[in-house]
Amino acid sequence: MNIAYIEPLGRAWTRMKLALFKPFDLHKWFVVGFSAFLAGLAEGPRGSGSSGARGVGDLSFREFLDLPNKAWEWLMSHPGWFALILFIIGVITVVVITLTWLSSRGNFMFLDNVVHDKAEIAKPWKHYRTEGNSLFLWRVGFGFICLALFIMFIVFFFATASHLYEGGFYQRVPIGFIVGMAFLFFFMIIIVGYISMFLKNFVVPIMYKNNITATRGWGRFLSLFSQHPFHFILYGLFVLGLTILVGIIIILAGLLTCLIGFVVLIIPYIGIVATLPIWYTYRAFSLEYLAQFGPEYELFPPTEGSAVKAKA
Repeated sequence: MNIAYIEPLGRAWTRMKLALFKPFDLHKWFVVGFSAFLAGLAEGPRGSGSSGARGVGDLSFREFLDLPNKAWEWLMSHPGWFALILFIIGVITVVVITLTWLSSRGNFMFLDNVVHDKAEIAKPWKHYRTEGNSLFLWRVGFGFICLALFIMFIVFFFATASHLYEGGFYQRVPIGFIVGMAFLFFFMIIIVGYISMFLKNFVVPIMYKNNITATRGWGRFLSLFSQHPFHFILYGLFVLGLTILVGIIIILAGLLTCLIGFVVLIIPYIGIVATLPIWYTYRAFSLEYLAQFGPEYELFPPTEGSAVKAKA
């Protein structure tokens, strides 16, 4: 199977131009931009070598290892602050869960607008309620798993580093252990990043096409992934490179507009509308890429797909 990367991107770019510029409709930009906005709501001293300097370094690292205990002791001695922190954490949790719910429904709204070249809000919001809620529950569950793994990682790091350092295994800061843990953390970030990308770029379209739950959508995607793992891993690297390139272009555009562009971009909804061609192309690209694996993964209507390929 010949899987391309540039050609699907070219077709996605053509779809974006046809949808947003031929003709240019400001109302359509704001409506489709709103669905894109909803979809993205929930989307980061060396010592001198003398004994005196080494002692200072040892003391600093020992204090660092003792930070969790000191923080806990401080919270226990300041119950008012402890209650306030718990309240803030609770509010943040509610806000994040609410945004995740809105984003999950928004993913299907934006996808529907891109697939059918429409500018609708209410209809896809209602029509894909079941799929959106299923996506929401999966994302919340995955989020709590990631949080639990992060907490376990922190606990393991401090407990093990303290044991190695104070138990006499290391006379100085355990650099080897710290570097190893850093690589482990980086590996975890890569795995979480790929899962999140696969969910948004491929699982959601599979759910959309077949009107199935997130769990069943993952089942179908993993079956496809097991047959073509290299292509999907390379897709992630391609998207990463594309994102870096787009980021550089945005930075240059902001500088060329005397920072006015940056002011526009930091306004949440307006920033999405202003950069809608980017998000539209990204969404269409994942669909064009997925369609290469067989007609059962094709989301665009056949007549529209033929017209786009002809113009591309």
